[in-house]
Amino acid sequence: MSLLPSRRARRILLGVAGATAASIAIAGCASPAPQSGGSDDGDFSGQTLNALLITSHEGAGNWLKEHFEEETGAEVNLTIVPYDEIGSTLALDQQSGANTFDVAAPWYVSIGDLAEGGSIQDLTDWIAETPSLDEDDFITSINDPYTLVGDRRYGLPFDGDTHVLFYNTEILERNGITAPPATWDEYLADVKTITENEGDQGVYGSAIFGQKSPLILGAAFANRLAGFGGEFVDEDGKPTINSPEAVAAAQALVDAVPYAFPTPAETDFGVGNGAWYDGKVGFIENWTDLGVGSETNPDSKVAGKWGVTTLPVGGDNTEARASLVAGFTWVIAANTQKTDLAKAFIEYAASSDVNSELIVADPQTGIDPNRESSLESTAYGETYPDLQRVNRTTLSGSLAWPTGENASQAAQILTDELAKLIAGDGGTAQETLDRVQAEWEDILG
Repeated sequence: MSLLPSRRARRILLGVAGATAASIAIAGCASPAPQSGGSDDGDFSGQTLNALLITSHEGAGNWLKEHFEEETGAEVNLTIVPYDEIGSTLALDQQSGANTFDVAAPWYVSIGDLAEGGSIQDLTDWIAETPSLDEDDFITSINDPYTLVGDRRYGLPFDGDTHVLFYNTEILERNGITAPPATWDEYLADVKTITENEGDQGVYGSAIFGQKSPLILGAAFANRLAGFGGEFVDEDGKPTINSPEAVAAAQALVDAVPYAFPTPAETDFGVGNGAWYDGKVGFIENWTDLGVGSETNPDSKVAGKWGVTTLPVGGDNTEARASLVAGFTWVIAANTQKTDLAKAFIEYAASSDVNSELIVADPQTGIDPNRESSLESTAYGETYPDLQRVNRTTLSGSLAWPTGENASQAAQILTDELAKLIAGDGGTAQETLDRVQAEWEDILG
């Protein structure tokens, strides 16, 4: 695995340390005076950066730590927390005055609350004034949801998480399924067939992420909402969570649960991935890097036995859409005393060269494309052409969660109601989403 080229790394770091546009563009110009705590040659020796990441990004964090330390002389300390705790951990750290962390990569849905709570820095001006960030290269349908709160930007995209549909080719063949489903109705018929034929042998139609977390159960719903052509909110940010498309999406989820790997309410991505790697499920909706793991994970029994397609569609919608179910954004802690070092790090971590390395790395890093250049990179296309193909759905029309103030609370409200619905305790799909709509209108406007 090659390092980010040293010349480019130095150019990135010089940009952070206060270089003007001219000094970035013209080789050989005199280096500008460093900002406080910065460096005019990309050397941060003796400085320590404290980074906060989620469990599934530990591999990527270790990769970044190794290479950033080698390039800059800085030391990087990683703190790893569960995916549903990173936003609250960062907020508590900053609001309590502990100020342990310099950078973090939280779920993008939380950036509105983090910004409102004064826990992260507004990076709008820095981003606009730093050509080396190459902002236009970020996939627009990812960049805006991941970084914008109102008209201000608070970070740089890190993990371009979208869900697609993976299928086990051997299981489909055994059950007479000749092509992956194009619609959610076809999906339901396929998973029903597999479970009825092989369930008593421990093989099920699908693994459905049903654990009560917005990134898990919320993702399963979002995938169907995208497929039916629905939205969480309208163009004005007003909730539309009880639309006919949303109700159909919720019902499609309820209908599929009886044919899923047991028990859906306890299935998170660890359990679901384990069932997939063990060859126990015909289908799984998952992040595109599961394809990398299917080939490189030493426990995988599905290497060479899988395929991938875009999410099915439903209702009147006929165009496949990406569902930005997770997604993580590099932010800088509001109270860090190492802003220059933090900027250098997140520019490095969000660069095209690094993203291109991480999406094909072995061992798997859990990172998906966030830039057009990395999505279309030769290494990605040659190694994982099918993943490249399905990831192109992120280029337009992606479904994103709301990200303003109270967005995290809104996501949890929806998830709690969906959990009751699939357990049979929430009434009908329409009744469930009517309750969510009413609560969303109170907190989102």
